[in-house]
Amino acid sequence: MDRYFGFDLGDAESALSRLDAAELAAPEELTVAGAKSFVSACAVTAEGGLLIGEQACYAAGVTHRHLRFKSRFLTEPASAGEIRSFAAGVLGELYESGALIKGEDCCFYIGCPAGWDRNAREDYRAIFERAGYPPAKIVSESRAAMVSACQSKHLQVGYDILSKSVLVVDIGSSTTDFAYILGGREAEMATGGEVFLGGGVMDEVLLDACVDASRDAKELRRVFEESDAWKSYCAFKARRLKERYFSDEAYWSQQECSETVLVRYRRALKLKLRMDPDMARALLEQGTPHLGGRSFREEFTAALRQVRAQTANRPPELLFLTGGVSRLPQVRAWCREAFPEAVVVAGTEPEFSVSRGLAWSGRIDEQLRQFRREIEELRLSDAVERIVRGRIGALYSAAVDALIDPVIDEVVMPVFDRWRDLELETLTDADRALAEELAAWLRTDSAMQRLVSPITEWLRPVAEDLETYTVPICVRHHVPFQALNLRSYLSAEDIDIRLEAKNLFPVEEITWLIDSIISLLVGLLCGGSGVALISSGPAGILAGASASLLLLLLGRERMERAILAADMPKPMRKLVPRAAFRARLDSVAGSLRRELAERFETEKNDEITARMVDEISQQIERCLGKMAEVVEIPLG
Repeated sequence: MDRYFGFDLGDAESALSRLDAAELAAPEELTVAGAKSFVSACAVTAEGGLLIGEQACYAAGVTHRHLRFKSRFLTEPASAGEIRSFAAGVLGELYESGALIKGEDCCFYIGCPAGWDRNAREDYRAIFERAGYPPAKIVSESRAAMVSACQSKHLQVGYDILSKSVLVVDIGSSTTDFAYILGGREAEMATGGEVFLGGGVMDEVLLDACVDASRDAKELRRVFEESDAWKSYCAFKARRLKERYFSDEAYWSQQECSETVLVRYRRALKLKLRMDPDMARALLEQGTPHLGGRSFREEFTAALRQVRAQTANRPPELLFLTGGVSRLPQVRAWCREAFPEAVVVAGTEPEFSVSRGLAWSGRIDEQLRQFRREIEELRLSDAVERIVRGRIGALYSAAVDALIDPVIDEVVMPVFDRWRDLELETLTDADRALAEELAAWLRTDSAMQRLVSPITEWLRPVAEDLETYTVPICVRHHVPFQALNLRSYLSAEDIDIRLEAKNLFPVEEITWLIDSIISLLVGLLCGGSGVALISSGPAGILAGASASLLLLLLGRERMERAILAADMPKPMRKLVPRAAFRARLDSVAGSLRRELAERFETEKNDEITARMVDEISQQIERCLGKMAEVVEIPLG
């Protein structure tokens, strides 16, 4: 793809930007119908010619004149033909000026309100296809505004935007769209694009007030009832006057700001349009039938409150305003009032934010396709498996180290106490209980939680090894290194891309490890046959004497069997103090670690290890895929 075109077809005005794929410069705004921000209007002359832009609003001798067609797209089927005519006129101008070359490898990204569903977007795309456009993709205007903000650095937050909650407020001429971006992705939310609320409402209020003040008010209303074209044209002139006033309100509040429109219908009528401080307040504060008797301020602030309620769990940290109305200081003040904890910013040229974002979306779309392809190639290679296999031994050791002390405190000591309190009749019963309790405990969430910290630490060098492959991918696609840095997610609490111990170290895959721990613990703790429970410790004199007597009478092997099967009286059991037994366990812990390490080296089950490597690698690769998704600001 050589070039990307961003077409922001608005209900009142439109803009078109172009971005060359090979250049790093910002998108260029194209001139259409003599202006970079041109009126969304088309007209057919008596000779069959097609006019677009401002000329279509006032040209004489036309048979059809169409304005405000986009806002009627979802409700009036006839508007599709009007949009097609306007789009065809824009395409013709692009070819005529050389801004677009027939047959070139390009793509158009065309904006639509965020509230439009998939079917509406496809119907809208088909209009441009029938008008002869190159391949086109329909993109939410609020998302395009967000892309524009990120690319043009207006937000000055760079990659941090992916960890912040952002509300994009796109105030157009007929709709206001709210897009809630969480972690770089748009979250589900009712949007202002589903409600008629835009700058056009103020144009209507201004026009109505000026008509009411005219001596020809009755005739002007009759003209507007009979001719949508003349009504739209006068609304267009009212919009231009409103924009002039608000472009420098301090100046125009002290100067006359007016314009007289000559309406030629049955007879010539004069309509004087006027802006002053009182009218400026009325545009924002006066109730209007177009909003069910409510004012623009009431409707807009109500929408802000609704969004506030919908995002209460995580209110926006940034508000990005776009669209011509966002220039008004009052609008920014209302946003700050609704979201006092957020930073409110707006582009320097809001009328071009969406078209630029649409053009940038084309380049980003292509970069993301390449980015995804390389990530997938990395996931399908054996790179992750080789890294994990090379470090799997350290993971086994870390797991054992993490489990030994909790096993002693939470399993062995309780079994010992049960034996001392006669809950377990014999040492054989204690051995059996210990094995059962160990097996059960090692399968609990508590045991798995004990593995989180050592697994996290084990993952850090794995992540460093992985960066050998991910950093070059980031460099090639201008993605910040931390976007694919596994280490950055090991402690991230607000991003759901964590490697859980239960998944990374599943019990089903470490049966051999558990069996090893159980058998070695039982063997070491019981000194070979359980005799160590009563034959160690400075206070175990009577128990030791009894053992010596049995040794003389029965011989060692028979003595051990007899003690294991004996139901010792409670006084004798109490002669084995807890402190002495705990000291014995501390010495056993070191032996257990050493024996397990030797067992890993000599008896490691290759099949189990292979399954461990495969499972861990899949978890890491899945994590890479999720991190790659976070990098993307969705375009569809």
